[in-house]
Amino acid sequence: MATEAMTAPIALERSGPRGSKPRGLTISRIGIYAFLVVMALFFLIPLWVMIVTSLKTLPEIRLGQIFSWPANLTFDPWLKAWDTACTGRDCNGLKPGFWNSVKITALSVPVSILIAMINGYALSFWKYRGSELLFGILVFGAFVPYQVVIYPLIIGLSKVGLFATLPGIVIIHTIFGMPILTLLYRNFFASLPIELFKAARVDGAGFWGIFFHIMVPMSVPITIVAIILQVTGIWNDFLFGLVFAGRPNMPMTIQLNNIVTTTTGIREYNVNMAATILTAAVPLVIYFISGKWFVRGIAAGAVKG
Repeated sequence: MATEAMTAPIALERSGPRGSKPRGLTISRIGIYAFLVVMALFFLIPLWVMIVTSLKTLPEIRLGQIFSWPANLTFDPWLKAWDTACTGRDCNGLKPGFWNSVKITALSVPVSILIAMINGYALSFWKYRGSELLFGILVFGAFVPYQVVIYPLIIGLSKVGLFATLPGIVIIHTIFGMPILTLLYRNFFASLPIELFKAARVDGAGFWGIFFHIMVPMSVPITIVAIILQVTGIWNDFLFGLVFAGRPNMPMTIQLNNIVTTTTGIREYNVNMAATILTAAVPLVIYFISGKWFVRGIAAGAVKG
């Protein structure tokens, strides 16, 4: 019996792996691959046209060969878009708008994420009378059209002297980012074992002790998702920047619009394309670098059970 038990693994190894062999290319698999290739080209072809156009001179652009690589490679449109392109009455390029967008994003993202994290934590583990109603109101706020509340917000910020200021635009992004971020954090914390919270309470930890020592370290995956959503959303914002930022704090998207929609002089398509790529560079880099963490964070934030 012992000899048979010893020789069984050897016989299995010699016989090779069992089970059905992997299937080759099937019609359905070919269809899936074809669909993915078409979708990739659908998004990549416009990006390619923008890149090659931004590297061409205006005489070459007028030839109409939009897909061809530039015969005379030039980076002058990029330098002009960054430093000297006219964005209205000023001709300082996108550089001031870039630093304005950096300031707005750097201030708005941590504030909105911290508030949403505390909200999600409180709504998950420290339920009180009316907490579900408050959560429903917050979720409802994520679906309210921005245009409906712009005028009341203008009046409110004007009364306290924050309209057309940097703190004012930070408050606006914090308010409108809070509903969806609260939903993310609440779902994530709801998926954690309740025994962690109970054990911390038995050990004498209070509201802030549990939050900083247990919840914050465990919420890294969903925090990465929140950072990606807020950075890309705030960086790409046009409406709030136009209404609430004020002229000294105009973000990059507003200045891009001013460059592209100018009606005086020659329409410089190469400069317009370079300015568009420069404006979209930050969200593109974030998605390319952190795409897999975004997917992992979304999976970690899904409600289990």
